[in-house]
Amino acid sequence: MSDTLTHSNQVMLTPSAAARVRSIADKQGRAARLRLSVEGGGCSGFTYRFDIADGIAADDSVSATDGVELVVDSISLDLLRGSHVDFVESLGGASFQVTNPNAAAGCGCGSSFSV
Repeated sequence: MSDTLTHSNQVMLTPSAAARVRSIADKQGRAARLRLSVEGGGCSGFTYRFDIADGIAADDSVSATDGVELVVDSISLDLLRGSHVDFVESLGGASFQVTNPNAAAGCGCGSSFSV
C-alpha cells in the first residue's frame, strides 16, 4: 500500500523510486530518505542533485511513498513544485528521473532544466 501524498504542490516519489531509495539506504545502513535539491549549472541552467538525507531541516518539505521520505529544501521547492521523481532502468543504464511541470526546457540526458 502506498502512503503517497496527492497534493499537487508536493514533490513526489513513484513506487519504483521509493524502492530504489530503500535499497540504497538499507545497503548504507541509513534512513530511507532521499533529498532532492536544485543547483545552478548544467547545460540547461539548473541541475537536479540527489542524496540520501541524514536529517530534515525545519523549512524542508517532506512527502512519503511506501514509507520512504522525499525531502526538498524550501528554495528548491519553488522550482520543483508538482514534480515526480521516478527510477528508470533501461539498456542505457539506470537513473532517477524528474518529471518537472515547471521546466520550460531540459537537456537530452534529463539531468538539467531551465525555467
